[in-house]
Amino acid sequence: MGSDSDFPVVKAAIEELKAFGVAYEVHVMSAHRTPEQAAAFAKATCDNDVDVIIAAAGKAAHLAGVLAAHTVKPVIGIPVKSSTLDGLDALLATVQMPSGIPVATVAIDGAANAAILAVQMLALSDPALKEQLIARKAKMEAGVLEKDKAMQERVAAL
Repeated sequence: MGSDSDFPVVKAAIEELKAFGVAYEVHVMSAHRTPEQAAAFAKATCDNDVDVIIAAAGKAAHLAGVLAAHTVKPVIGIPVKSSTLDGLDALLATVQMPSGIPVATVAIDGAANAAILAVQMLALSDPALKEQLIARKAKMEAGVLEKDKAMQERVAAL
C-alpha cells in the first residue's frame, strides 16, 4: 500500500486472501517517496514466489503503475478514497495506464474484489482454489434466492 493510512481498506483484501488460504505479504511503499524500493520489490517478483501484486494507493495513486512497469506479474490496483475528490483522482490514476503497462483496476476501496480477482488468477493453475471460488458463488446465489423468497412472502402479506 502507498501509505499505512490505506490499511483499513487493504484489510478487506487480507481477510479474503485468508479465507481462501492464499499466502500474502503486506508492505508500505510509495511510488513517490520510495520509488527505488517499489521498483526493487516489483523486479524481485519476476524471480520469486509472488504470482499477483495488489497495490492500493490514494490521491495520485501511481503505485500500481510503477510496480507494473517493473514486473511481468499481474498487478491489480485498488484506488483508495483519500482526498477531497472522493477517490476519483486515485481511480483515474490507477486505470489510465499506457499501452504495454496494464493494471487491472477494481472499484474505489474495492479491496475485497481485488483479492477475489487475484484468487481467480491463481485458480487458473490451482484446482482447489477454483473449487473454492465455485462454492463461494453458489453460496452467494443461494443467499440471493433466499432473500427473494423472503421478499415474495413480505409482498404477499401486504
